Amino acid sequence: QALTRVQQAQEAHRSAHGLYAGTLAPLTGGTALSALSAQGRYAIDVASAGPESYQATARAIGVQAQDTHCATLTLQVRQGFAQTGPDSVCWLR
Repeated sequence: QALTRVQQAQEAHRSAHGLYAGTLAPLTGGTALSALSAQGRYAIDVASAGPESYQATARAIGVQAQDTHCATLTLQVRQGFAQTGPDSVCWLR
């Protein structure tokens, strides 16, 4: 859910500014975005891969880090097209 919120905020930012934000900071103003997932199980980060692409990452923290297969979830967006990782099973949990 946290990465989906990042994606929505990134699309709003792109609409307003013509490019994606390179960090999480510009996306937090006036929204419910946080550097932590709502349940506090993942640390959220955004890195720029250029003006038309970014990667959002959710890294498991605390007890959630014991789920080693899904310890890091990624959302990579290039020119509006999204790719998730590591696999769809992690996104369904």
